[in-house]
Amino acid sequence: MKIRDFGVEIWMNRYENDCELNLAETCVESLTVAELLDMAGKRDDILAELLPMKLTYGAIEGSDRLRGLIAGLYERQAAENVVVTHGAIGANALVHETLVEPGDRVISVLPTYQQHYSIPESFGADVRILKLTEAHGFLPDLEELRRLAAPGTKLICLNNPNNPTGSLMDRDFLLQVVEIARGCGAWVLCDEVYRGTDQQGDGMTASIADLYEKGISTGSMSKTWSLAGLRLGWIVGPKTLLHAVSIHRDYNTISVGMLDDHFAAIALENRDKILARSHAITRRNLAILAEWVEDEPLIAWVKPQSGTTALLKYDLPISSEAFCTTLLERTGVMLTPGSAMDMEGYLRIGYANGEAILREGLKRLSVFLREEQAARAA
Repeated sequence: MKIRDFGVEIWMNRYENDCELNLAETCVESLTVAELLDMAGKRDDILAELLPMKLTYGAIEGSDRLRGLIAGLYERQAAENVVVTHGAIGANALVHETLVEPGDRVISVLPTYQQHYSIPESFGADVRILKLTEAHGFLPDLEELRRLAAPGTKLICLNNPNNPTGSLMDRDFLLQVVEIARGCGAWVLCDEVYRGTDQQGDGMTASIADLYEKGISTGSMSKTWSLAGLRLGWIVGPKTLLHAVSIHRDYNTISVGMLDDHFAAIALENRDKILARSHAITRRNLAILAEWVEDEPLIAWVKPQSGTTALLKYDLPISSEAFCTTLLERTGVMLTPGSAMDMEGYLRIGYANGEAILREGLKRLSVFLREEQAARAA
């Protein structure tokens, strides 16, 4: 199987451990073990829970405790509708591996996480790209989706909230997608890894798994829950699909680590505290970023409605990769070039790291923009 280089992951692997100010980070600022245990009131007795554990494979599909907690993030799901995976990246890969065969029509939005078009493309699928544009607020054009969704379409791939734009499909919008999918018999895979970070209300947008009998939700502990180091995700969907997924899963995952499962359960048992923290960070920091964008004549955007990232359009005659590498070398600030997401002419910025990092990074970015503009005017 031949597959394209994974642009975003290659970029992150190359630079994220060496930058001074990481504005490419996509997770809400990560929790320490101590912070998690303090939220849960378990700092003094965690060893009493861990020391008796025999470190076997554990429950293959995830512990009943954890699967029940994940199901509780949805409106109409039960533990038997959940399988735990090695991150959302493992969840997405398993769904594609299970459903997609050579020649199948697969529709994917762009921009999105590259898995959702490069994996089915590598399987020989007939991949059709639905481009998200500013004109539609980076939401799918439903008429274009309807045109692409020919009878027999196998899979429609969405990302809600969207990475990198922060656009958000609400319940009514998703129901229109469901109508189109049902009309052509397609499954809908919705990568919901940023679910819980909406800028309004309780932060938790509707899930495709609750709205459609062939809806599949993937998620993880990484973004909203600030625990990427657990490397723990999930698939939520119909039991028949999860049975098929489990056949493939036996070949590449078996189970997640028992300690990862245990700490994820502790986190979700304290979901309200973690969500409150995540909302405080993302809502405060997006306001800071919005104020900065307003004062930058070389930058334009569609303001995110959710998530932890924004897509910035810049007005300079330079490639996005050259922009980001020069910025990093000169200032220590790391962004992600749009070219890594097949969106040349744009930059992805992550705004959910620490406030001090964001403010200083934006300050240095402003200086860089002025210097680049002056150099080209000279």
